[in-house]
Amino acid sequence: MKAGSIVIAVALAQRPRAGGHTWFALQYLLGFRALGWQVTLVDRLDAEMPRDGVEELAEVMERFDLADDWSVLLPDGESAGLPRSEVERRLASSDLLLNVMGYLDDEELLALPPLRVFLDVDPGFGQMWRQLGLVDLFAGHDRLVSVGLNVGSAGCGVPDCGLDWIPSLPPVALEHWPAAAGGTAFTSVATWRGPYGPVEYEGQTHGLRVHEFRRFLPLPERTPAEFELALAIDPADAADRERLERAGWTLRDPRTVAGDPDAYHRFIQGSAAELAVAKGMYVKTQSGWFSDRSACYLASGKPVVAQETGFGDHLPTGEGLLSFSDLEEAVGAVEEVRLVPARHARAAREIAEEHFGAGRVLPRLIEELGAVGVHG
Repeated sequence: MKAGSIVIAVALAQRPRAGGHTWFALQYLLGFRALGWQVTLVDRLDAEMPRDGVEELAEVMERFDLADDWSVLLPDGESAGLPRSEVERRLASSDLLLNVMGYLDDEELLALPPLRVFLDVDPGFGQMWRQLGLVDLFAGHDRLVSVGLNVGSAGCGVPDCGLDWIPSLPPVALEHWPAAAGGTAFTSVATWRGPYGPVEYEGQTHGLRVHEFRRFLPLPERTPAEFELALAIDPADAADRERLERAGWTLRDPRTVAGDPDAYHRFIQGSAAELAVAKGMYVKTQSGWFSDRSACYLASGKPVVAQETGFGDHLPTGEGLLSFSDLEEAVGAVEEVRLVPARHARAAREIAEEHFGAGRVLPRLIEELGAVGVHG
């Protein structure tokens, strides 16, 4: 793949103490850089947003030798990191803008890159909002990419909105995620609800993780395995927290155990495996969504036991990656991993190398987009 220049727009500064979200962006930045690309991260903060995340972002960029390749756009033309004028120059000279969930909405800046690519990491929500007339996140983009591998395919409940969708797995910068031995607990890092609520669409309610997780509350009572969740859960959900703890789930504060990239890295690599419950939206629509977090577990040689969202149509399951749709299947998958951990650990890393390595995922994506050389 010929190297080029990419600008990635994503919300980081407004989400401090979220190591997993930071790693999501780093996978693309580090992955493209390893392929020889010039990379630039663009973020923004509106007037009402606190600015305490800017310093944290600056530290992360310095930590990964990206100190000269980021900017947070502030009101009144101000910025942290690169000045707006340099952001404009890099956008105009880039091969493409990768705009995560359409986060960059400045019309002047969006007019500069030759190719504007929308990256959908929450399949179902944006599409249904558009069909309901609530908001159109996709307007102004030339191409649409989704980690929902089934979006646009027959049998998927996510409306395609009459648009063409390119499926793409989340990449992992494998050199930063080596296989790691050890760990005793099945873990995960998750939000109980998230920033927005369920969606009512065509007579059905498409819910959040909380609505799915309640179905699996008894899991620790059905197996000797240990379960530990770095769970962001609001104090208003105290009743759910109590039910989880009574059922045998150990809960940790994600801001403490996974609040920066290094802590998040340690938490995953210190686990035995992942137990991943998906949002109801992903499950009901069978969108084919697969978590970038789960990809990090696989790369770390940590087996993943994940609720089926349709990803089984695209990824090998049974060893290293096991899927479940109900409580009985979840119990069986956990026991399979617990009883033969070494075999599943090897298979997990092999799946990561074959399917999620940035050196495979990103060239394939660029080829699909036809993005390099658009300047001639």
